[in-house]
Amino acid sequence: MSIEYNRPTHLEVDLQILVSNYQILKKHVSPRTVMVVLKANAYGHGLVAVAKALVQAGCTHIAVAYLEEGIVLRQAGIDVTILILGGIIGDRIPLFIENNLTITASSIDKLQAIEMHAARMSQTAHVHLKIDTGMERIGVHHYSATPLLKYAQTVQRVSVDGIFSHLAHADECDLEPTILQLQKFQSVCAAMSQPILRHLANSGAVLQYPPAWLDMVRVGLALYGISPNPKIPLLPGMKPALRWISRIVYFKVIPTGATVSYGGRWRTPKQTRIVTIPVGYGDGYQRRMSGNAQVLIRGKKYPVVGSICMDQIMVDIGWDEAYNGEEVILLGSQQETSISVDQLAHWAGTINYEILCAINTRVPRIYV
Repeated sequence: MSIEYNRPTHLEVDLQILVSNYQILKKHVSPRTVMVVLKANAYGHGLVAVAKALVQAGCTHIAVAYLEEGIVLRQAGIDVTILILGGIIGDRIPLFIENNLTITASSIDKLQAIEMHAARMSQTAHVHLKIDTGMERIGVHHYSATPLLKYAQTVQRVSVDGIFSHLAHADECDLEPTILQLQKFQSVCAAMSQPILRHLANSGAVLQYPPAWLDMVRVGLALYGISPNPKIPLLPGMKPALRWISRIVYFKVIPTGATVSYGGRWRTPKQTRIVTIPVGYGDGYQRRMSGNAQVLIRGKKYPVVGSICMDQIMVDIGWDEAYNGEEVILLGSQQETSISVDQLAHWAGTINYEILCAINTRVPRIYV
């Protein structure tokens, strides 16, 4: 066993659950292609390990946010289509081409630069055109996309493999904004003279709006067994693949009136037992959860007390028993009780995406 896996705090990622989630999603949208979104270290689950498991299960299309993520996957031997979703800077285009990474072409200028570099390298670059239908992030506006579409038909060293947009409201129960974005995107696609891969649907749309599925869907959060909105159910059989685990490293009895952690913001109302857990905001266990967070010990929830430190938290177990080395669940299930990522997000005043992506890479990932 690697020495890093001796650290009491670690993530346990069940790759079989991830593969099962992928297969359920694939069957749900069949015969459409499923592009798995593995950006931000596969939403905290571990980029390379997750990619290898999904490719082995038949996945043919991956999306990440940045060039660097794509290069890591190529260096790990992943040879399927990898789309880089983010914007590009001209002088980095050769790196995309050298690593056979599919580029997001979001304007005529970007596409011209890609064509120029590909010609100089005597290679063919692969791109997907990006249309803005309501995010105002990157991509040419849907109402001014015609020049880009016309230029895309003239390129010699660029293979235009797809066209896509991104939904801004698909994780909401009100589908009207999503319907409007779909209409805008379809109007652009209708102007394409050649058939190319169209994709628009993200996790929210995959779960609740089939008209947006088109030729391919991009699945991020749902792949990991988490819904983008608690009011939108996952597909039957899907479940989270991750548990965040630590262990007790210290136990002490604290008298009435003692203060705990930085600033003394929590004071014991009576004599109590406090256990210390080696995890903190340096690991992504966010300080904003101070005063709200709970953990599981022996299947029972206990409050995290005092300010969350960089590397440690303190937990009030009252007059219950717990021993050094005992398992503590920060996220996931223990016996019949669980703590969900949505609960952590609520305690931190944020969204479930941020909780997963913020788990630091210094926390070892153990794969089962």
